[in-house]
Amino acid sequence: MTTLLTTLARRRIFGVGALGGALALAACDNLLVAKDPDIIESASSAAGAVALKNGVIVRFQTFTSGQQGADAIFQFGGLLADEWRSGDTFEQRNTVDARSTNITNSFLASPFRNMQRTRNDGRRAITALRTFSPVPGTNVALMFLLTAFAENQMGETYCNGIPFSDLTADGTDIIYGNPVTIDSAFKRAINDADSALANNTGVATEVTRMANFAALIKARALLNRGLFAQAAAAVTAVPTSYVYQATYSIATLDNQNWSLNVSGKRYVITDVEGGTGMPFRSANDPRIPTGSGTIAFDGNTPYFFTTIWARSDPVTVASGIEARLMEAEAALNAAAPDVATYLAKMNEARATKAGLVPLTDPGTQTARVDLLFRERAFWMFGTGHRLGDLRRLIRQYGRGPETVFPTGIFFKGGTYGTDVNLPISIDELNNPNIPQNPTTISQSTCINRNA
Repeated sequence: MTTLLTTLARRRIFGVGALGGALALAACDNLLVAKDPDIIESASSAAGAVALKNGVIVRFQTFTSGQQGADAIFQFGGLLADEWRSGDTFEQRNTVDARSTNITNSFLASPFRNMQRTRNDGRRAITALRTFSPVPGTNVALMFLLTAFAENQMGETYCNGIPFSDLTADGTDIIYGNPVTIDSAFKRAINDADSALANNTGVATEVTRMANFAALIKARALLNRGLFAQAAAAVTAVPTSYVYQATYSIATLDNQNWSLNVSGKRYVITDVEGGTGMPFRSANDPRIPTGSGTIAFDGNTPYFFTTIWARSDPVTVASGIEARLMEAEAALNAAAPDVATYLAKMNEARATKAGLVPLTDPGTQTARVDLLFRERAFWMFGTGHRLGDLRRLIRQYGRGPETVFPTGIFFKGGTYGTDVNLPISIDELNNPNIPQNPTTISQSTCINRNA
């Protein structure tokens, strides 16, 4: 058994270059080709520092929605929530869909590993850039931001008890982290977003682009902490038209929202899953165009797909639409709810999409919360937000887990379980700081499984 960072510590330490072919990097960097994308070089020159940075970008592309053997976190988290249904024969997907994930699930390790690698390689890239290629500062800012994004995503996805292990400066040994609460993960993300802003210098257009990305990551973490007004204040200057995207290429990484749903038929777009989910198909909403086929990969499940993405289409991970929805939520959570602003902000977002009519006040605070989270679900489908939102409905709005997560009879047999998050993989039990409790092995990597 090896910890999720062991492969990092065992890698040879020389020249990075994690990219091949025609991958269009989100930061518009030149491509660097390497024989092995899993080898991270120590940087001893400006070129090496930039190469290390590019490798971090690929890590980010991979853990969000890129092909990596096991599922990326946007798909796996959406499977636990109500976005996707398993049309597969693999137990790893079926048990997550049924809200009954054991720590021995082999698909847990890969996305967690790639988020940890993003963090650790991001730190090394920051040091290398500052030493060998300090200009432009936006490169350093980006490394802080991809680190912050990973930290926040881990907090939204996993149970309380996330170990943030690190590598020594030379990358050859592991500094094992203690398991911490998801709130600590959100605090880390906020701090790193602030560090990005402190280092954000260079060409004006790129400075602005990084500032908007930083604002959105910080606001998302603040929202996860229930600091609604602070979240709204952070994104005031973000234009509604802004997007930051993870990009993919036929030559390198497939967009897994396409490959697992449209191509592989292993994931099926859901509709009111478990009696509580969103009507992603039946709503006929222009934000989630859907179609149907005959049967999914398992030969039994009815097959439905979405045409949002083609194989190499980018996935939006942060946007001005999200900023407006954050402002709407802050207005709704003011001491005296500002319903007019709540509606105006959501309708400002809706005005950007043909076929959407303006919303009107549903009349009660409970119904307003329902409408807000419905808008979030349809705007940000498949982008890693939904699981965190369901957890927030429990944690911040007092909803019962059975009212927000799929419940009742599971369509492949048995009943849905009680998971509201993913556990940390059994691989992490090699970390001596993780409590060992063999009598409850299925939960032993978590402090608790609370939302």
